[in-house]
Amino acid sequence: MRVFTGIAASPGIVVGRLKVVDRQRVSVSEYSIRADAAAAEISRLKSAIATTRAGLESLKSDLEETTGSEHLFIIDTHLLILADERLIIETASIIESGLINAEGALNRTLQKYRSTFAAIEDAYLRERINDVETVIEKILRTMTGENHEVIVPEEALTVIAAHDLTPADILQMDRTHVVGLVTEVGGRTSHASILARAFQLPTVTGVEGITALSLDGAAVIVDGLNGSVTVNPDRETFLDSLQRKRRYEYIEFELLKLKDLPAQTLDGFLMQVKGNVEIPEEGASVLSHGGAGIGLYRTEMLFMNRREMPEEEEQFSAYAAMQQAVAPHPLTIRTLDAGGDKLLEGLQHLTEQNPALGMRAIRLSLSMPDEFKKQLRAILRVSARGAVRVMFPMISGLDELRRAKVLLEECKSELSAAGIPFDRELQVGIMIEIPSAVMMADLLAPEADFFSIGTNDLIQYTLAVDRSNEHLSEFFQPLHPAVLRSLRRVVDIAHAAGIDACICGEMAGDPLYIPILLGLGFDELSMASASIPRVKQILRRCTREQAVAIAATCATFSTAAEVESYLKGEITSHFAESFD
Repeated sequence: MRVFTGIAASPGIVVGRLKVVDRQRVSVSEYSIRADAAAAEISRLKSAIATTRAGLESLKSDLEETTGSEHLFIIDTHLLILADERLIIETASIIESGLINAEGALNRTLQKYRSTFAAIEDAYLRERINDVETVIEKILRTMTGENHEVIVPEEALTVIAAHDLTPADILQMDRTHVVGLVTEVGGRTSHASILARAFQLPTVTGVEGITALSLDGAAVIVDGLNGSVTVNPDRETFLDSLQRKRRYEYIEFELLKLKDLPAQTLDGFLMQVKGNVEIPEEGASVLSHGGAGIGLYRTEMLFMNRREMPEEEEQFSAYAAMQQAVAPHPLTIRTLDAGGDKLLEGLQHLTEQNPALGMRAIRLSLSMPDEFKKQLRAILRVSARGAVRVMFPMISGLDELRRAKVLLEECKSELSAAGIPFDRELQVGIMIEIPSAVMMADLLAPEADFFSIGTNDLIQYTLAVDRSNEHLSEFFQPLHPAVLRSLRRVVDIAHAAGIDACICGEMAGDPLYIPILLGLGFDELSMASASIPRVKQILRRCTREQAVAIAATCATFSTAAEVESYLKGEITSHFAESFD
């Protein structure tokens, strides 16, 4: 028996037989060329990109006929990367200046992109390098003739093990025979992992070296709950895993019975429980888990790896796809929440020593009003199709909110003049993520239609703790009294102004925090789709009166440790069965 550990990328436990497939990166040789051969190499590069694009378009067409269009947005993302002229321009420049072959130059371009993405703080955005790697890998395979074959499992209960899997691999494989996935690279927010969750395939990524061993055909247990892969398990391990698998599936089955039931407390309070998403594929998952809509649609992916901002039509198409995926439920679209130094290489920007405190989010958008208005017009146009709200991130004061709303009004006037429909009563919300916004909440509330607290950043900025620094994890305390006081202040001010108070940060999806968030008075919780059933279960097992008492007691403690100890005691006493 051998046990490997990795990243739990898609939940569930499966028992099957390993099928190791060759998905190693293509081997690239770099060699010098003569100056008069550079043009021919550039021509080879362009031809390979065109061939790769044609192949993806053909694949998309085939998949539309066989599996439908629900999960093809990722293919569209790869087509957009192929259409980015920067890929040709930068690689051609390397060919001409370095006098090297096209494959070597393209590999150098990839290394540059890897360095750029590695510096991004946000895990989801950082892992978008996987899409770039997938596309460049396809181009290189086109140039070398080393194309991958479709994965065809030969028997039922097959677990695919590979160095890496692309979204196309997962979309094309026979999923009636495949029960789980194991890869050596990748993370929880890669597109392959997102698809694995959408198809309910337990998956563990980051299992280094597993494909190099002679394990094809071996019995295997993939535990997508704790991130372990057990090959040739002994009897005790097999029986233990089988018991855990049955218990997990029973609990999930019971939780999903709540899908169509309201997230309503025993004393009648209805909480709006929604989902956080990045791509339309996740919209269906939110609804299937019982979400009442989308509380946070992150739009950053559209702006990744680009020389220029996406045009209005491209943004409109993406937002319309998301709206269609969750209709008739409401959709909240957050405008660009990222820094230009990491995402938009075509923008002129200063090198910043501390990007987290620099030109990002609403600051970046307001610094380029013409580009910002493209996003606002696209959102307005989609609002004509159904219930849509817009939300501005990282608002620190009234001036930013007013400037953003002025641009929004300009967009409304332009669309009206052109006869283009939109929701004239479009709700405008703001993210409360900065201590100044907490202190200014009473002045912001009269000019906003709703507040949504991004607890990840609010905790980071309130406690001066870099949430991506693993050495500071003990200081990142959601239950710190300063954080809880901030949450209470924001809720109280929102309700005094007659607007909703929402949370779309990680706290919203953690069952431990639900009683205190309910007791503080939040109207809406938005989270990853997999967390929705559990949160709904806890809400339906308590009263708001009970939660208010818990929140009031939590406010009497002086440290996060005291709050957590008390909260866990209350959970054990009243909701123990919800944490099995």
